[in-house]
Amino acid sequence: MSHFSKIRTKLKDKSKLIKALQLLQCIVEENKELVNPINHQHEKVKVDISIGNDIGFRLNKEGEYELVADIQTWNFSIPPRRFIENITQQYARSIITEAVEEKGFTIAEESTTIDNEITITATRWQ
Repeated sequence: MSHFSKIRTKLKDKSKLIKALQLLQCIVEENKELVNPINHQHEKVKVDISIGNDIGFRLNKEGEYELVADIQTWNFSIPPRRFIENITQQYARSIITEAVEEKGFTIAEESTTIDNEITITATRWQ
């Protein structure tokens, strides 16, 4: 039987989560109800952010966004845990970039290695 599963994250900022998803080329919608058509009861769940009809994120009681998806019908080329790692990396990148710019620095260079390690070089003229 197919059903929605939840995977916890430590992501708390909705706008940065949306930005991270967009950087990963996901089409983002807000305040949507996911429907699981494979489940005979047509299980539904409301999410704050969706990236399809059966994958989304909702804010839990701890103030963190959890991934809500039907793992049995997961159609991404990577497993859910790796997908969350990619989102978390882009989320952190967004936080760092914003903090650096708030301190008066400019991003001079950004690069990603073959193992997906991101290097950010920032400069500031005084």
